Order: sequence, then structure tokens, then C-alpha cells
Amino acid sequence: MPKKTIAFEYEKETKNSVRYKEVPEPGQAPIVGSLYVQKCFAGNCKNLQVSIEKKE
Repeated sequence: MPKKTIAFEYEKETKNSVRYKEVPEPGQAPIVGSLYVQKCFAGNCKNLQVSIEKKE
């Protein structure tokens, strides 16, 4: 199945998590949009990469 790596950049902090916004490839629509990650994992990270794979 196709596997896709998606880039995210820091958007803002909430009480217990950090919100990241997707950085879509030029000419492409966002696949995920926003992503919330717990502060205990995200720390001070400003950029994330997430891999997603479709399974049928």
C-alpha cells in the first residue's frame, strides 16, 4: 500500500499539547490538517514528520 511522509510545523501550544499544522507539498491539498501531540513527547520541537500508510 502507498506510504506517505507528511511534514508539520509548530502552530501553537495548548494546555497539555502542541498543535502542528501540515505543510502540504506545492499544488497538493493537506492530507491530515492539524495534529495535536502531547507536550511530554513534543518538547520544544518546531518540526515533525509523520509517515502514514493505507491498509485495506
